Amino acid sequence: MGIREFPNGSARGKAATLGMRRSPDVSPRRLSDISPQLRQLKYLVVDEAIKEDLKWSRSVEDLTSASVGLTSIEERILRITGYYGYQPWAASYKRDERSRESPAPAEAQMQAGAEGSGRVNRCCWKCSMTQLKKIFWGVAVVLGVCSSWSGSTQLAKLTFKKFDAPFTLTWFATNWNFLFFPLYYLGHVFKSAEKQSPKQRYRECCRFFGDNGLTLKVFFTKAAPFGVLWTLTNYLYLHAIKKINTTDVSVLFCCNKAFVFLLSWIVLRDRFMGVRIVAAIFAIAGIVMMTYADGFHSHSVIGIALVVGSASMSALYKVLFKLLLGSAKFGEAALFLSVLAVFNVLFVTCIPVILYFTKVEYWSSFDIIPWGNLCGFSILLLTFNILLNFGIAITYPTLISLGIVLSVPVNAVVDHYTSEIVFNSVRVIAIIIIGLGFLLLLLPEEWDVWVIKLLTRLKVRKKEEIPEGNGDIASGLPNKSRRTRPSMSSFAH
Repeated sequence: MGIREFPNGSARGKAATLGMRRSPDVSPRRLSDISPQLRQLKYLVVDEAIKEDLKWSRSVEDLTSASVGLTSIEERILRITGYYGYQPWAASYKRDERSRESPAPAEAQMQAGAEGSGRVNRCCWKCSMTQLKKIFWGVAVVLGVCSSWSGSTQLAKLTFKKFDAPFTLTWFATNWNFLFFPLYYLGHVFKSAEKQSPKQRYRECCRFFGDNGLTLKVFFTKAAPFGVLWTLTNYLYLHAIKKINTTDVSVLFCCNKAFVFLLSWIVLRDRFMGVRIVAAIFAIAGIVMMTYADGFHSHSVIGIALVVGSASMSALYKVLFKLLLGSAKFGEAALFLSVLAVFNVLFVTCIPVILYFTKVEYWSSFDIIPWGNLCGFSILLLTFNILLNFGIAITYPTLISLGIVLSVPVNAVVDHYTSEIVFNSVRVIAIIIIGLGFLLLLLPEEWDVWVIKLLTRLKVRKKEEIPEGNGDIASGLPNKSRRTRPSMSSFAH
C-alpha cells in the first residue's frame, strides 16, 4: 500500500482515504475549497517504497524537507494528493518541469543544431570518401584481374609453341601456391596491431580444419580432393588452349558461374532465382553457338569440351568447398592454398615424370624449356588467384568478377592481331550471350526487391508532382476570373 492510516480512528481514516481519492470536476480557487484535505493531511504518511519510486519528484521533497522553502501549502497538498490529475511523478510532468526549470535558449539550440549538422556532414564525407576509396581500389583490382588472367592465357598459348606439356605446366604453376601463406603472413606483420609469430598464426589458421588442426586424416579427406579438382581445372583449361583460340577459351570458362549456381541450387539448396536460371540457359546456348561457329569440327569440339570440363571442375571445387569447409577467412584460405601446393609436390609429381618417360609430354633436353615463360605464367596465375581470393578485403566482389569478363575482349583483340580467328556473326552473338548470362549471375539475391522499391519511389514522385501542377493551375484560374469578372455591387448601384 502506498498510503496507510494512523490508529486514531477507523472511520476517520476511511473518510480521509475517500476524500483523497475524490477528484472533483471543478478546479479549486481558494484554500477553503480544499479545507477537508488540509485537515486530513496530518493523518497521511508516504510509504518508503513510494519515496524510493518518487525520489525525483518535488512532492516527496516537500514532505521530507518542509523548511527548505516551498511556495505555498496549496501547492504542496496538490502535489501530494494528485488532486485533479496533478501527478508530478508522471513522465510528461517531469519533462515539462525540467523544461521550465532549465529552458534551453535559442542560441544553444542553434549551436546544437549546427553541431549536429556538422557531425552529419562529416559522417557523410567519411562515407563518401570510404566508398570512393573502395571504388578506386575496385578499379585497380579489376584491371589487375583482367590483365593477369588474359596475360596468363596468352603466355600459356605462347609457351606451347616451344614446350608442349600442359600437365607439366600445371604442376609447375601449382607449386607456386606454397607462397600464399608466407605472403599472407607478411601482410599480417605489416598491417595487424597484434603481431604473432609464424607458428602461432599457423596454429590459429589450422582451426579451420577442425579442433585437432591439420592432421593426416584431415589432409587426405579434406585437402586431397580439392588438390585433385584444382589440378584438373587448370590442366583442362591449358589443354584447351592448345586446341582452340584464347578468346573462345576465356569466354567459355565464364560459364563456370552458371554451373556454380546450378550445383548450389541442387546440392546446397540455395534460393531459387529465375534470373539465374535464364543466365544458365544463356550460358548453355552460348556454348552450343560457339561450337556451331566453327562448323562442329572435331578439333574445336574437343577444345570446347575441355573448357566446359574445366569450368565444371571449377564449379564443383567451389560448391564442395562451401559444403564441406564452409567459409574461410583470409589466413585460413591462404593456408589452404599452400596445403594444396604441398599435396601437389607430394602426390602429383609422379605424373609429369610418367608422362615424360612415356613420351606423352616429352622434351629432348632441359635447355629448350622456356623457363621465362613458365615462371611468367606461374607468377601471373598466382597474382590472379591472390586478387581473386583477397581482393574482397579492399573492394566489392562484383567488381572482381567483372575482371574475368573484361579479359574476353582483351583476348579477342590479341587474337585478332596474332592469329587467324574469324569473328563471324555466330561467334559474336555467342560471346555476347555468354557475357550477358555472366552479368545476370552477378545480380544480388534481393535485386527484384530493390527494383520494386525504385519503381515505387518513382511512382510516388510522379503522383506528388502531378497534384502540385494541378494545384498551381487551379489556383491560377480563380485569381484570373476574379480580376476579369466585375463585382455584383456595381450592378446594384
